[in-house]
Amino acid sequence: MITRRRLGSLAAASLFFGPWAHATESGSQDRLTQVVNEAIRPVMEEYNIPGMAVAVTIRGQHSYFNYGVASKESGQRVTEDTLFEIGSISKTFTVTLASYAQVTGALSFSDKASKYMPALAGSSFDQISLLDLGTYAAGGLPLQIPDGVTDQETMIAYYRNWRPSYPAGTHRQYSNPSIGLFGHLAARSMGKPFDDLIEHMLFPALGLTRTYIRVPQDRMGDYAYGYSRDGKPIRVSPGIWDSEAYGVKTTSADLIRFAEANMGALMLDETMQRAIRATHSGYYRVGDMIQGLAWEMFTYPADLKRLLAGNSVQVSFKPNEVTRFDAPLPPREDVLINKTGSTNGFGAYVAFVPAEGIGVVTLANKNYPIPARVRAAHQILTALDSQSGVTSAR
Repeated sequence: MITRRRLGSLAAASLFFGPWAHATESGSQDRLTQVVNEAIRPVMEEYNIPGMAVAVTIRGQHSYFNYGVASKESGQRVTEDTLFEIGSISKTFTVTLASYAQVTGALSFSDKASKYMPALAGSSFDQISLLDLGTYAAGGLPLQIPDGVTDQETMIAYYRNWRPSYPAGTHRQYSNPSIGLFGHLAARSMGKPFDDLIEHMLFPALGLTRTYIRVPQDRMGDYAYGYSRDGKPIRVSPGIWDSEAYGVKTTSADLIRFAEANMGALMLDETMQRAIRATHSGYYRVGDMIQGLAWEMFTYPADLKRLLAGNSVQVSFKPNEVTRFDAPLPPREDVLINKTGSTNGFGAYVAFVPAEGIGVVTLANKNYPIPARVRAAHQILTALDSQSGVTSAR
């Protein structure tokens, strides 16, 4: 079963949907529904996904498509108000906070990491910059914090004893310990705990009213259960750097708003707008993918083959030598910007094209393969693009 909700006027829909808007508003919406159904339903069936929430934006006009259940046990339906874990898409909020800290002068990305944590003085982090941490280029920090690191004391000991495998800035190795420490140090530079800054400063500044690290008790009824490979209900467990690396829970409605903020489509405080835009600066290239702060970017039009390569196991889970730019590339509009995210029970993806004002968010309460997420979103974006009379993304 699918439910849908549309926001926007007939005139706006006719303008933004282009050839889709025939004689009636319902005709354009029916075509969009068909496009999303054709992309999402086969994925849900193939991977036995209990529920998904999809949001599409076309130059500020939102459409929501809700499939299945948030809980198999209760039968509660998915809506655009259902809270999903978004895994590593959380990193895009972390880097936005850090970028805000730089824009306001609390830190500089060129500073060495040990400047903001004296306990790391005399370690390898005397030579590793905040930018190296924020772009996974510290020299080989692993994907996950080791199991034995469970508190502040063991965390500090781990970083003090860690030795890089590569010179800082030369290799990309996707890493929660890297972005986690980056977020932690950014919060230290601002003089407040990370969770408080995110929940009480950043989310409200972005107008995100249903986005949390710590889900309040009165919203727990909207928090979906994720499902493991064997079909057991599961939610994310606490851990070192969980908030910074993978701890955000949000709705499709809020996440598509965040995508719009990243496309410059919202009226935000000027300082926040500058901070968001700065996260799209390009620092190096791996294959066809340009690394920003957490966000990954592809020259537009972006064909499916390049998107899949940029989100591949080779790029996501192995060290890759980078081609670093002499100076950071300024933020561009003619790019496709994306980020995937997973926890043990959830799988998420967001992709958008600022130049065209189009974007898509897919949230699922099962961790299904990243290539399937990319293909489905690309299918939707390609339809939005080609049917709107602009250059095709294919």
